Amino acid sequence: MAKVQVSADFHGKKYTIETGVIAKQAHGAVLVTCGETVVLGTVVTSENPREGVDFFPLTVDYIEKFYASGKIPGSFFKREAKPTT
Repeated sequence: MAKVQVSADFHGKKYTIETGVIAKQAHGAVLVTCGETVVLGTVVTSENPREGVDFFPLTVDYIEKFYASGKIPGSFFKREAKPTT
């Protein structure tokens, strides 16, 4: 798949959407950039539909990395903070 990149201004901010760069094992992946913020969205599907399923199961996994923003908590956990309760 070739790299495709689209840029647009929205409310005075430049957004860039690109695909075909990373996560090539996923069935679909986009990298959205706005300023210094980057979000990766990926989709993986099954080859065969499941029989008897009459809804669209959707799962969203969100992981916040504190070291990415320069926030390194305490002295014991050097890379990540404790999971929130």
